[in-house]
Amino acid sequence: MAPPEGGPGEGVAAGCRFCFGRSGIGQEGSVQVTTPTEAGRPIPITTLPNLRDLGGWPTAGGGRVRTGLLFRSADLDRLDGPGLAALGQLHLSTVIDLRTKAERDAAPDRLPAGAAPLVCDVLRDATQAAPAQLQKVLGDPRAAEQMLGGGRAEALLTQGYRQIVSLPSALDAYRRVFSTMAEDARRPLLFHCTTGKDRTGWAAAVILSLLGVSRDDVLRDYLLTNEQLLPALEPLMARFRSAGGDAALLEPVLGVRASYLEAAFDEVGQKFGSMEAYLATGLGLDEAAQVRLRSGLTADAGP
Repeated sequence: MAPPEGGPGEGVAAGCRFCFGRSGIGQEGSVQVTTPTEAGRPIPITTLPNLRDLGGWPTAGGGRVRTGLLFRSADLDRLDGPGLAALGQLHLSTVIDLRTKAERDAAPDRLPAGAAPLVCDVLRDATQAAPAQLQKVLGDPRAAEQMLGGGRAEALLTQGYRQIVSLPSALDAYRRVFSTMAEDARRPLLFHCTTGKDRTGWAAAVILSLLGVSRDDVLRDYLLTNEQLLPALEPLMARFRSAGGDAALLEPVLGVRASYLEAAFDEVGQKFGSMEAYLATGLGLDEAAQVRLRSGLTADAGP
């Protein structure tokens, strides 16, 4: 079964704009950017779930990923006035949208002043399937069991993660993502998909890997989505439970699992041989671009 158009597993949330309500973690109106000792801490804008700074993670050789330059999040269509003002405090130069045209048309981003949009459609070449089916099963626990039970949800997501590595549109999209990140003038930069977990999660995993962050810490950043996104989706889970469904069926689709990211890394190995070859051959990032990324986005350890 092909992944949903909204991304591997993101078709459910894409069709449920009510999932991101007006209440959540933190308090709008102010932004506290991650410090080097608080890697992965959420930035509390209640109408923008799963927002965090990629800075603060330690790199090989004792350095750190710089803070205040790269951010990841869910889509920006739910931002209200206070949320936009709070996001504006990050002084973004670029917002990269990894979603499909259908997703963008259904839920256009609201951008803070000064932020230029850039579309990098990862799944343009994916076989369209399942978003309508996924939305339908939310109100039909029996259909949800048939579609997602017995390990089928995990298989759907695993296949989707392999596609975001090897699809031609994915290679083109991520080439543009990382080439843009390498330009000083395009940062601070935020990148997102629908719920900020799959296409966004892979982008984060790749850039952190390139910057010398350990695989364990790359996985830690990835799994933070379960803490920073799933609470915002609780209304959806509650509705499914009230219809007689087992919310555990939705968890593999709405959250993230280590096995999904491992499938993407495995696909890199199978298709390209190594992460270095994926970057250089698959994405066309030459050594000069990679050096610019490391020099611009990492800092040496202090005394």
